[in-house]
Amino acid sequence: MKIERLELRLLKLPLVHFFETSFGRIDEKHFIIVRVDGEGATGFGECVAEQDPYYSAETNETCWHIIADFIAPRVLGATFGHPRELFPALKAIRGHNMAKAAVEMAAWDLYAKQRGEPLGRVLGGTRDRIASGVSIGIQRSLDDLAATVERELAAGYRRIKIKVKPGWDVNILEKVRARWSDITLSVDANSAYTLDEFEHLRKFDQFNLLMIEQPLWNDDIYYHARLQKELRTAICLDESIEQARDAACAVETGACRVINIKVGRVGGFTEAKKVHDVCQANNVPVWCGGMLESGIGRMHNVAVSTLDNFRLPGDVSASRRYWKEDIIEPEVEVSREGLITIRDEPGTGYRVREDLIEKLTVKKETIQT
Repeated sequence: MKIERLELRLLKLPLVHFFETSFGRIDEKHFIIVRVDGEGATGFGECVAEQDPYYSAETNETCWHIIADFIAPRVLGATFGHPRELFPALKAIRGHNMAKAAVEMAAWDLYAKQRGEPLGRVLGGTRDRIASGVSIGIQRSLDDLAATVERELAAGYRRIKIKVKPGWDVNILEKVRARWSDITLSVDANSAYTLDEFEHLRKFDQFNLLMIEQPLWNDDIYYHARLQKELRTAICLDESIEQARDAACAVETGACRVINIKVGRVGGFTEAKKVHDVCQANNVPVWCGGMLESGIGRMHNVAVSTLDNFRLPGDVSASRRYWKEDIIEPEVEVSREGLITIRDEPGTGYRVREDLIEKLTVKKETIQT
């Protein structure tokens, strides 16, 4: 596999509904699309960084800089026997996983299309359908939250995840559980709490949650291990897991019982598979987290979710939940049974709408050999 041309585009896409977490609200998504061309084929990747350094230290601007000035010179014109060789080739660049992942995932897509095989199969996936859950952001009111939960359950989603923060947690969980006592329910704190709030976090145990995701500091494993020993509810780590070694440490120390894999957070498919394998070897289930991706990032999430140890419903929900018009076709759809069917075409199985991408482009740069 040889990458002869790399194209970066910054796109702006309005959300159907604002999305709010413990660190802020957004009404539109600004994101980078990476296109790589080689030997008559094209692959696409999406950078999951955001405008602001709140979820991660990376932003659209830092990723653009790193890809254009450091990653592109290392991959353009180089011959790789397999896309798994690309991430190690970037080891001289410390960190910047989201920038690396955007290019690496595009390379995997390119490779799968060159081989004429579905991306999920090339990754080693075996599923022909994946279970879909949904992530519900912080709402304006309890009534709005209840209406959203009801709508998503009616749409068939198999797991409801609610974003929480101090002041929007126990009170809303009481209301949700009073109305829906037996649904599969989890919460995501995005590092909104500290260990000083241990007694408050213990109150979450009464709600029979599937998990509480990343309650403490974004870079912490040690204190999560202390907290997990005191909670009945399973802790799921997200932001803390940036590589397979982090996953191994978290499992060994008992810091969590579940791990969320976001391909962009760990630097691409190659490292995501290693995190998956560490967890599988230790009987720790994983699931695919979402970053409000457009269809390009979403179709990559669908592919990685076909791996065997993705045993829990992920945040890979339907395109229409987020976008009035997605940049792929067909759009990602979820059945009434809460399932996404895996497409059998080469690569991701979805066609990228380059006409719409052109319309939404804010900035563009092309780099080639």
